[in-house]
Amino acid sequence: MADLQDELHSTAEVGDLDLDHPEPLSGAFEPPPVAAAPGTDPLARAHTLLAAHPVADGYSGLPWALRRLSWYDLELGESAVDTDVPRLREGHVGALFWSLHLPGGLAGERAVGATLEQLDLVKTVVAAHPEGLRMAHSAAQVTDARNCGRVAVLLGPAGAAALDDSLGILRALHALGLRVLTLSGASWAGENGLTRFGEEVVREMNRIGVVADLSGASDATVRRALTISKAPVMCTRSAARALRPHPSNLPDDVLVELGATQGLCLVPLTAEQTGPTVRDVADHLDHVRELAGPGCVGLSGTYDSGAAHPQDLSDASGYPRLVAELLGRGWSETDLALLTWGNVQRVLRTADFTSRAARQRREPSMARIAELDG
Repeated sequence: MADLQDELHSTAEVGDLDLDHPEPLSGAFEPPPVAAAPGTDPLARAHTLLAAHPVADGYSGLPWALRRLSWYDLELGESAVDTDVPRLREGHVGALFWSLHLPGGLAGERAVGATLEQLDLVKTVVAAHPEGLRMAHSAAQVTDARNCGRVAVLLGPAGAAALDDSLGILRALHALGLRVLTLSGASWAGENGLTRFGEEVVREMNRIGVVADLSGASDATVRRALTISKAPVMCTRSAARALRPHPSNLPDDVLVELGATQGLCLVPLTAEQTGPTVRDVADHLDHVRELAGPGCVGLSGTYDSGAAHPQDLSDASGYPRLVAELLGRGWSETDLALLTWGNVQRVLRTADFTSRAARQRREPSMARIAELDG
């Protein structure tokens, strides 16, 4: 069992690897300043800032929403959904994580098959809209897509049920482009935390470069994953529980620990989790920034997920209004650039960096749940 407990060496040892552009495991991204006159209207300043630092949106339910439509054109505009290319451009969205989550009740082979169908649908949709969308599997490809005037589409999060308790399936999904996996809804990630197999799943995710999503996971699972993961984690749809007691929102002590481990809390724009107004969303962003730090907070539109959204944030075009509210509250342009773009890029780069280091020290895990959990 010793080989299953291998840990990565220190950051200094990892830094000895020959990497093209290594990203440190700590330290903040420093965006270039954005020129905007102090007296400019906040909404105009928001558009100026977002033109330089677009939004990396942490969660979109668009793939499942598109399944119910017989025909759609995202490049011209599609009123049947919350997200299309014109509204993404209006909202200055530069990257978008497309969820592979499934309706409740699917498990085993059915969950694996349905996830593969979702993944195939995403790739088909992106290929059919080449003027607006581009697939991306790394931070560098996200930047390339943005520089080419396209919205980068990243695959994930997928649900833990999609693995069918198999590390081989995890590796196969990663080979197909999966970037984020949610650690909930499986026997190895429950109310009592991660089992031995669950811990091995996290280690293998670190090794191949899949980011752990802890939104919706039990508090015990969240705390254990923060302890053992060598790469930053994401909470793709979590706000502050102190402001709104939703089960997917995070308590203050977890937000502090998330900041200490350089994780990322992506605050959802949903009325249920953050409140009915733009000011409510901004309150959550203020709270998370205060506890976790400006380098550990991001945005999650959660559009096309079936959730109700705050006023003036009903679709993907609304981000400038939220940024204008934050500017009015005194957020610096540096902190806003981290919120919209820099923090997600940092997590993606660090996950890749950690993966390169881990592959030098750890072979693919062949562990099975029956061996570790009995």
